[in-house]
Amino acid sequence: MSSKKLVSGLIYLLVIPLVCFGGIMFFRERFYSFVTAALAILTVAGYFLHFEKKHSDSTQLVIIAAMTALSVFGRIVFSFLPGFKPCTAIVIITALYMGRESGFMTGAMTALISNFYFGQGAWTPFQMLVWGLTGYFAGMLADKLIKSKPFLVTFGIISGTAFSLIMDLWSCLWADNAFILSRYLALVGSSAFFTLIYAVSNVFFLLVLSKPFGRIFKRLDKKYGLKN
Repeated sequence: MSSKKLVSGLIYLLVIPLVCFGGIMFFRERFYSFVTAALAILTVAGYFLHFEKKHSDSTQLVIIAAMTALSVFGRIVFSFLPGFKPCTAIVIITALYMGRESGFMTGAMTALISNFYFGQGAWTPFQMLVWGLTGYFAGMLADKLIKSKPFLVTFGIISGTAFSLIMDLWSCLWADNAFILSRYLALVGSSAFFTLIYAVSNVFFLLVLSKPFGRIFKRLDKKYGLKN
């Protein structure tokens, strides 16, 4: 077993449980805040180590970097329209044609890099994790999503809604250091319009970008064999 694979496994099997235990013992008043942030960071870190070990194809890395840059650029360009962003659509499209691991990396790096412009904070690991998981699940369902436009549209809506709901959950835990249903429902309600716009934007950009990017990725796949 390689050292990086061993470290990645230890993060999931040993370090994460120890972090939870340590949070209970030493951060009692801020248990939820500490543990949720630490878990998000460790989960993403473990995946990065796994990805770095598995992938050595420079062509794949260049394309992931290009798609990440495009996603970051899109988030910045559309910053004047709250919630209306192409990021999730680009992450999903990357995952469809390059696989779930490339989708995860594109999503996670989109959040990390773009937040150097929008502002880093305790929310960054959660955005990295949620966007990364969006790419991962898109890659898992790639065959169905490519073949069925209604399924792709539905996935875009679910992805936008899930992102907003999970970030509202983080806001609740971070603010109160506990899950308070009334606070969570208030956050969900106050962000409902934003959530709607985000879901609609996912659908819009998926419908606009999936076909032209699909043609490009198919040509690249024939030449380089991109799917992981």
